[in-house]
Amino acid sequence: MDRADDGRYAGSQASPPPYSHQDYAGSAYNGVGTGNVRVVSPPGGYENMVHPEGEAAAGHSPPDYSCGLEDGSGFSDAAIRRGFIRKVYLTLMVQLLVTVGIICAFIYWEALRKWVQDTYWFSYTMMAVVLALIVAMSCCDNLRRQVPLNFIALGLFTIAEGLMLGSVAAFFHAEAVLWAMGATALVSLSLTLFAMQTKWDFTTLNGSLWVFAWTLFSFALLCAILRSQYLYILYACVGTLLFSLYLVFDTQLILGGKHRKYEVSPEEYVFAALNLYLDVVSLFLLLLQLIGLCR
Repeated sequence: MDRADDGRYAGSQASPPPYSHQDYAGSAYNGVGTGNVRVVSPPGGYENMVHPEGEAAAGHSPPDYSCGLEDGSGFSDAAIRRGFIRKVYLTLMVQLLVTVGIICAFIYWEALRKWVQDTYWFSYTMMAVVLALIVAMSCCDNLRRQVPLNFIALGLFTIAEGLMLGSVAAFFHAEAVLWAMGATALVSLSLTLFAMQTKWDFTTLNGSLWVFAWTLFSFALLCAILRSQYLYILYACVGTLLFSLYLVFDTQLILGGKHRKYEVSPEEYVFAALNLYLDVVSLFLLLLQLIGLCR
């Protein structure tokens, strides 16, 4: 409205008609009165739009969006971690059962035992297959994460590892192999319980364990050159200590928690089971060598 219009209304006595509720009583929601004024209003009342007690009393309460947020992400993460741990140890148990069955076939089936002792290429072939599968599963993320490809690769690795261990166990007495199995089971169970209960964080020792492993590898080359029984016994003892530490380290990586600096992702349950399996197998080989040398 310009200044001319303001002067016209100010100089005259005319004023807009007053609002009358009776003019709009017949049309409560269409917003049309008797004049040229249209009143647009939403249907319903304006009693309390922020906290509609009337709707709540009638059973039409607004949705509650806080459900699930009260618990926080800690409960959800803990549930995911527990499921991850169950997957890892169930997979590991199946691997160990298959491996024990294959080893028992090699030490109690006399024809197979003699064939392996006369066929040296079989053990080296299985070692090459195991090494190739380890490299493939370590380097290829899809191979260890995509179902069912990860279980197929892990099954092939378990069978190849079992055949390799069986071919090695065929050169030892059955009694020594059984003693090594029992000692491995006892040591693995004790170290797993220790890793679950202790608050010492072994996950920070990754670099130290890596240096220790390469030192042990250099010592193994020295043992192969000198060929001394006492050096072999010392190598088996030091190797048992190393892979015992690795078993505690990998167990704490799987368990995670507030006392751990590092932890394995829940998607890596196949790779976590592979690490534990390699630790247990390495312990078995070193204890078998130690028992065989001390007999």
